[in-house]
Amino acid sequence: MSDLIVVGFPDTETADRALTKLASLGKEHLVELEDAVIVVRNAEGKVHIKQSVNLKALGATSGLVTGGLWGALVGLLFLNPLAGFVIGGAAGAGMGALSGSMADYGIDDDFIKNLSETIPKDSSALFVLLRKFQPEKVLQELEQSDFKGKVLRTSLSPEQEAKLQQALSNHAAAAPVATTI
Repeated sequence: MSDLIVVGFPDTETADRALTKLASLGKEHLVELEDAVIVVRNAEGKVHIKQSVNLKALGATSGLVTGGLWGALVGLLFLNPLAGFVIGGAAGAGMGALSGSMADYGIDDDFIKNLSETIPKDSSALFVLLRKFQPEKVLQELEQSDFKGKVLRTSLSPEQEAKLQQALSNHAAAAPVATTI
């Protein structure tokens, strides 16, 4: 089962830095991200949503390859594999982009939109869906970073949420975080 964590930040850049930190922790196999979304609300109150997985581009790429191969094979039947590759690739890319735009993966889009309307102007939020993670090591890394975030929503237990909030608030010097979750 995946855990959903939404953290709000007091400025518009910190969510990007936090996601970069989580991605580096993923390279160390301390965390496995299923999905991540950054929401930024600018000074005018306009909400910008940045998806970590671009399904349109992913669908177009896979459609281009698949359509190109099938087009080349069909083109061989008509003694023109290059034209078949071009036509098949274009059709595959178009269909792949269309199917990617209709797909929904990871965190529910309506949930993101509804919660993003509640964050203040000139701030950001990071929505993260974690498949698995090593809590004690991840919390230790977050304590060393200067994110100063606030947990807005989570599917973690109340104890885990308190430990995460403590790590994000950088209160580690005042009260050490326990190493078990």
